[in-house]
Amino acid sequence: METSRLLEKTFDEVYEKFKLNFYRNIFTGFATRESTLTTTETFCTEVIHALDRPTINEVGRFLGISQPNITYKVNNLVKKGYVKKVQSEEDKREYFLELTEKFYKYYDIKNEYMDLVIRRAKERFTEAELAELERMLKIISDELMPEVTDGIRNLKRT
Repeated sequence: METSRLLEKTFDEVYEKFKLNFYRNIFTGFATRESTLTTTETFCTEVIHALDRPTINEVGRFLGISQPNITYKVNNLVKKGYVKKVQSEEDKREYFLELTEKFYKYYDIKNEYMDLVIRRAKERFTEAELAELERMLKIISDELMPEVTDGIRNLKRT
């Protein structure tokens, strides 16, 4: 198999395994949680987390959905206790979205597996290999994903 194709396949396998583990753990907990999130709500909380205290307008612009649509979704997340709206000190008409402790308990499901894989990597690879992996991941995040990185930066400037 060609090297670039092998890289694509391997990268896809790693990405898929992280997602599948997350989904499996989410579904496993459905019966025990009193207020579960829909798939769309899960995605919305992930975006709110990644954007770090965005406004409703910023989330809507990032996702490319209308203000009424994102407002409805955020209000559902507030009712379920995963998000709270915090009024801006400078502009009383503006509210920042903050995630609650309830969200972080839910979010830890994803982080637990990532932490496990990282611990295993630290046991398996040398310090030099880990430094090279970190360097490559940083380049991928900072330079090779401009659609997302620039989208986040542009929201914070406007």
